[in-house]
Amino acid sequence: MRGAWHRLSLRARLLVVGVLGVAAALAMGSLALYGVLNFVSFRTLDAAGAATAAEVAALVDQERLPDPIPVTGSQIAQVVDARDRVVSASVNSDRLAAMLLPGELDAALAGAHPVVPGSRVGLDSPLRVTAVRTGPADPRRTVVVAQQFKDIEYSQRVLGLTLLATYPLLLAVLALIAWRVVGATLRPVEGLRSAADRISGAGQDTRLPVSSSRDEIHALAVTLNSMLDRLAYSRARQRSFVADAAHELRSPLASMQTQLEVAQRLGEPVGQDSGATRDLRDEVQRMTNLVEDLLMLARLDEDRPPERDLAQVSLAPLLAEVVRGRSDARVLVTASRIPPLTVLGRADDLRRVFENLVDNAVRHAHTAVQITAHARELDVEVTVSDDGSGIPLGDRERVFDRFTRLDEARDRDAGGSGLGLAIVRELVERAGGSVTLGDAAGGGLVVSVVLPMPGT
Repeated sequence: MRGAWHRLSLRARLLVVGVLGVAAALAMGSLALYGVLNFVSFRTLDAAGAATAAEVAALVDQERLPDPIPVTGSQIAQVVDARDRVVSASVNSDRLAAMLLPGELDAALAGAHPVVPGSRVGLDSPLRVTAVRTGPADPRRTVVVAQQFKDIEYSQRVLGLTLLATYPLLLAVLALIAWRVVGATLRPVEGLRSAADRISGAGQDTRLPVSSSRDEIHALAVTLNSMLDRLAYSRARQRSFVADAAHELRSPLASMQTQLEVAQRLGEPVGQDSGATRDLRDEVQRMTNLVEDLLMLARLDEDRPPERDLAQVSLAPLLAEVVRGRSDARVLVTASRIPPLTVLGRADDLRRVFENLVDNAVRHAHTAVQITAHARELDVEVTVSDDGSGIPLGDRERVFDRFTRLDEARDRDAGGSGLGLAIVRELVERAGGSVTLGDAAGGGLVVSVVLPMPGT
């Protein structure tokens, strides 16, 4: 049963659920209507009988009871004494035998409305009886008023048959309407499905149709188009990355091949101290660094790890290690007295960040590179500044793109691979921080890295 249910289409399942709900509601409404009308009809009938009984009782109390007792419509009245003898009666009543047996009379006097056979007064339909006490204690009199209710029974039967006949017809009409309405509601979803089925990996501009209504389907189409935009951006970024990587790797390989060919033609020995060996060693090192950067970016392009993987990292020893590693750089690399600051991140990632920033500053500095760090209200700011020519304001965002070099750094030997700042931004953002570029106080570039403190 469960499998058959899931094999139904969404439209069919919605229709089944809706029709069952409407069927239950109609059934309960029909039963309630039938019960209320039945209650109201008999309540009205009993009220009329009670009113007639009260009028007759008043005549008995005033000792002005006429004979026969005047009644209206199909009512039948009797006045009986304490020994159940008929004292007075209406024209259409039996004057010899009381309509109610002793037990039935007690029930009627207690407030019930017993139903007795009409044959007791020569009728073919049952009677609904109302009784009240009247007169002095001796002699005690009882007024009995009976009424036919065959009209009520007929009305009930007609109402029941009408409800039974119209119930399935109304349910079928509502099911047809629901089928059309559900189909019209799900039509935009089918449009989304058809459009999504036509989308291939080659077309980047294909998007799903967005309905004009501001409903959940409109929100779904907008969300899916936003997802397609992100996928298209990721696909374009991946293609650009592959093309740039191939171009960058081709250059050192071509250089190595050229140097080997030149050395072969000139008859230069490829020994440990030869110029060809040194050039090849430099090219191999540059290609190794490039491959490491590419692998790093490939790892960073994966899903971002959860924040719980972040740990507390002490900045002072980490920055001191970075400075010691650049002791033989072509310019002086120094770090101001770093206070004992702790930030959130990963030690290896942060070490790579500051190594990349210092290496980049060394390539462009004239005389010195300086590192500073200070705590702010909720985070820590680390700056790496140099006294080089700086970066123009319009290029300060572009330099974070992969394989981006400014005109000054077009020489690959001096300018690196163009991946250092891209890696820096990725690693800093993974730690929940930010990186910006600015002008150094004495001229040159200052890179500001902001990292969160523990507990923020």
